[in-house]
Amino acid sequence: MEYKFKEYKPTEILRGHLNLGGSDPAGERIDVTSRYFERGGRPFIPVMGEYHFVRDSRENWPRELAKMRSGGITVVSTYLFWIYHEEEEEKFDFTGDRDVRAFLLEAQRQGLEVVLRLGPWCHGEVRNGGLPDWLLQKPFRLRSNDPGYMARAGKWYQHIFNEVRGLFYKDGGPVIGIQIENELVDAPEHLLALKRLAQEIGFDAPLWTVTGWNSMFGAKIPLDEFVPVFGGYADAPWAQTAEELPPCVHHAFNPERNDAAVGMDLLGKTAPDGWRLPYERYPYATCELGGGIQPTHRRRPVISPMDVYAMSLVKLGCGNNLIGYYMFHGGTNKIGKTTLQESRATGYPNDVPVLNYDFQAPISQYGEIREQYRLLNLLHLFARDFGDVLAPMEHVPAEEFVPETDRKRLRYAMRTDGESGFVFVNHHQRHMELEDVRGVRLRPLGVEFPPIDVAGDIAFILPFNLKMGSETLEWATAQLVCRTDSTYTFAAVPGIPPRFKLRGREVMECRGEFDSSTLFAGDVRLSCLSWDAARTLRRLNGVLYFGGEGDVYELDGRLHTAGQEDREEWDEEELGDIDVWNPRARLESVPCEAPFEIPYPEELRLGGDRPIRWRRLRVTSGRGFVTVETPFDTAQIYVDGVLAADKFFDTLPWRIPAAMLYGRECCLAYTDPLEGTFIS
Repeated sequence: MEYKFKEYKPTEILRGHLNLGGSDPAGERIDVTSRYFERGGRPFIPVMGEYHFVRDSRENWPRELAKMRSGGITVVSTYLFWIYHEEEEEKFDFTGDRDVRAFLLEAQRQGLEVVLRLGPWCHGEVRNGGLPDWLLQKPFRLRSNDPGYMARAGKWYQHIFNEVRGLFYKDGGPVIGIQIENELVDAPEHLLALKRLAQEIGFDAPLWTVTGWNSMFGAKIPLDEFVPVFGGYADAPWAQTAEELPPCVHHAFNPERNDAAVGMDLLGKTAPDGWRLPYERYPYATCELGGGIQPTHRRRPVISPMDVYAMSLVKLGCGNNLIGYYMFHGGTNKIGKTTLQESRATGYPNDVPVLNYDFQAPISQYGEIREQYRLLNLLHLFARDFGDVLAPMEHVPAEEFVPETDRKRLRYAMRTDGESGFVFVNHHQRHMELEDVRGVRLRPLGVEFPPIDVAGDIAFILPFNLKMGSETLEWATAQLVCRTDSTYTFAAVPGIPPRFKLRGREVMECRGEFDSSTLFAGDVRLSCLSWDAARTLRRLNGVLYFGGEGDVYELDGRLHTAGQEDREEWDEEELGDIDVWNPRARLESVPCEAPFEIPYPEELRLGGDRPIRWRRLRVTSGRGFVTVETPFDTAQIYVDGVLAADKFFDTLPWRIPAAMLYGRECCLAYTDPLEGTFIS
């Protein structure tokens, strides 16, 4: 069956209409058009990942930032949580794990740029949304232009500026963007006042952003002062229900940027008061594509790697030109004068763990690599090498839109400039098995792809009419990933034979079982990897690596493998004539009586006043990770009497670094499994 597209109707690109952009000391500019971002006059697609420096240990920053870079992240976004830095009024703390300047310098050393999310209100599942307790006791209205609040916000901004002075893009530093506030949907005057306040203090960046989601009409923002950024999650742990939600809207090719817009196209394009966010003036940019999700006690969804990868691919196909994830790296909350997590006790609708902010992220709170990290990197490599080609291309929908509830019809879309382009196909829907679609004949702009079968849980991108040196690739039935000089690397999509048609040449095909195959056409080399091999592909300092047992990253000029410490192996060094065997740690667990009074019992007793049980823990070495096997609903691990880790049960293994427990007095406090919560 033929699958065609709607007619491509090019739209005008606006330039110079936004109060954004700026230069570095060498004169390179970052600018924003109505469709895409430019660096040095060339379109590019930033890949942004959220990593909260205060939710990790300072000693880990270099290694974890290096892993992010290896996974294709080019920009790190991070919140400044006010309560973390001024928990007590007039007592500011930017030391140790709270040292934002040290974090920015480390990000720059690792080759990453930064977007600072200043607040004052952030959310991030932090107590009071990040506002200090003392601020809530003041007599003025928060998150408004009340002079008292603005004075306090100004003092907060000033202290941040004192830490980051000289590290902006204009100074040759890593800070290319600043986000003001978060999820403030109906206060454009306040957003503008905060931007002007920050500018008067000295904040300066090419990109200023605000979150743009609300209803289908978009948040009310000051026009032309910010880039509105959007998001999407595969589930909604904040939902006040323990039932399975309707199918995820983000797995259908709907180009609307707000969740609320899906299925509401008959309701008009403007709000009752006449407001409509003029999307056509801004590039489609995201800051909160859910790299995972944070479980709450009531609702604990488990996000699959394909949930994340397919959503990001769909958004890219719909025109996304800033790929932004929340979170990309999980974290661990600090404890101050109070616990600092969101809870119903602090007036929020959800209870989250005291410490655990793992978020099921591509990189776990303890630095382990998850499968979505590997899948997403296929998109990140593509965006880096072909962003200048893809970014100007516009979304063109399928001839007939296929909603997220449809199990039978093919979901596809295209981005094109009218001559060349990419076809995006998604055959994944969270919690729904889609029927195979056989004999698919794609027809973008008259190009005739050979028939393919779209089967199984897959999502992919196919190029057409793409210039490759002196050659033109008419079509390929493999996913384009990256290029190095004249070599173009593809990933074979599972179930689809990788075939390539260059203009004026016969069709070339990779045959049989393979991990890597190279085809030659004139001055062009087409390298095709199996899907499994492509998942391991990394570009480090311009060199491509693939294969091997682990996830390679580069730090301080040396290659490292994430997870290497969790394997049983012989040490490279020898002790006399005897090789040293380093086994993984084992966790031993025995019941015990309560050794002390629990300092944070509220989390354990969520869902009812139930008995708290105890087990004493011991690990056999400090190497690698151990897994807590004891069934529980909520659980806390205490190390030398101090809360060190906690979790709500969600079916995912609870992995703990053995070094955290080794040689210490360790106890597990927990409650028995609880019925009535949503775990799926």
